[in-house]
Amino acid sequence: MAMISDRKAAFIQAYRNLNLFPLSEAEEIEQFQVKYGQKVLRTLNNAVIASEANGKLIFTGHRGCGKSTLLVQLADQMRDEGFYVARFSIADLVEMSDVNHINILYAIALKLLSQATKRQMPIPEGTKNALVNWFTQTKSREYTDQLKQELGVGVDFYGLFSGKLQKEGAFREIIRETYDRRVSELSEQINRVAATIQSTTGKEILVIIDDLDKLDLDVVRPIFQDNIKALFSPEIRVVFTIPVAVIRDPRLVSTLESDSRIIMLPVTKFYSREDVRRAEAAPIEANVETLQHLLEKRIPADLIEPEMKRQIVLLSGGVLRELVRIGQECCRICMSEIDPDLADQVVTINADILQEAVKSLRNQFARTLGSNLFELLKTTYENLAPPNAKSDEFLDLLHSLYVLEYENDDLWYDLHPLVTDILRRRQLI
Repeated sequence: MAMISDRKAAFIQAYRNLNLFPLSEAEEIEQFQVKYGQKVLRTLNNAVIASEANGKLIFTGHRGCGKSTLLVQLADQMRDEGFYVARFSIADLVEMSDVNHINILYAIALKLLSQATKRQMPIPEGTKNALVNWFTQTKSREYTDQLKQELGVGVDFYGLFSGKLQKEGAFREIIRETYDRRVSELSEQINRVAATIQSTTGKEILVIIDDLDKLDLDVVRPIFQDNIKALFSPEIRVVFTIPVAVIRDPRLVSTLESDSRIIMLPVTKFYSREDVRRAEAAPIEANVETLQHLLEKRIPADLIEPEMKRQIVLLSGGVLRELVRIGQECCRICMSEIDPDLADQVVTINADILQEAVKSLRNQFARTLGSNLFELLKTTYENLAPPNAKSDEFLDLLHSLYVLEYENDDLWYDLHPLVTDILRRRQLI
């Protein structure tokens, strides 16, 4: 096996450091955490505490803007406040293309019971066995018998059912068929597990479900439009994530606000609406420095020229996910530039490397951008607003980060900096 040079190893480590979102381990938090979105975190904290025992919160914002990191911090804070917290990513429990309200509720019940079991809570054996047995009950007697056989003695209950929920379409389908007209039974089981945990621990329950905002819009809309009452039916506190594009539907927002509170994490803004098109305008330095500090924690100073950090931050549009993508692409290119036969070669992230990274990521945007959308993008750029903020075309662009939403006193919109570059290269702006 070829030896990896110290320089290449350093870029590999920087690439991995950039992958650490959200921060979940104590060591990672100690090494990489940057204070970000703390006002929104306080709002979430206060909203959970002030809510009823069955309160529901909707946490929204652009994909990759830092919601998951804040939810990890929220979970820790709520444990300190005396709550029993179950936090999970829907992506870890259900195939993302097949998420629906039924398997979300099923996942909540599964996570609560498995977490209580792993923490060796003194749940009465009869109660525990009855709850575990419930998970094997399906509409099909044959499938029920199969599950009971697979569960067996000593089998990891959580591993078996979470694996099936994640990987087996047939299992998800039988669960959907079983509870399609019996959603109340799912809620009853969640309430039963929660009541058992609460009586054992003396703590109120909080469930935090992450990554629902990463679902495709055609998957997430039926969940929050057609089945919101069923989804909100368990008598416990739940924090749901939701795509920012979904809350552009006034009917849906009206439904959500009648039964929950919506909390938004805005994109980090580098310019005010008034200044964003002025060539001489200076960016909001405090916001630039926050994201630059985040980058500095992950890429050692000797691997990147100082000015490139600022450029990467500005090219991100204020979206953490994009900051990571650009930084990782720069690291990847640097790895490729290192010649193992040149012992004294010093490769750094410089203007040429950044330009190549921008080209690669810009082309990723361009490949999936239909020509019919250029006029919509051009209008949004020129007016800092689309002609119709509720059109499916615009919502898809918002969901996919081609367009970014910002806040001053009013909402306004701009293109992702790399998408702006595409339009400039086509001489559309």
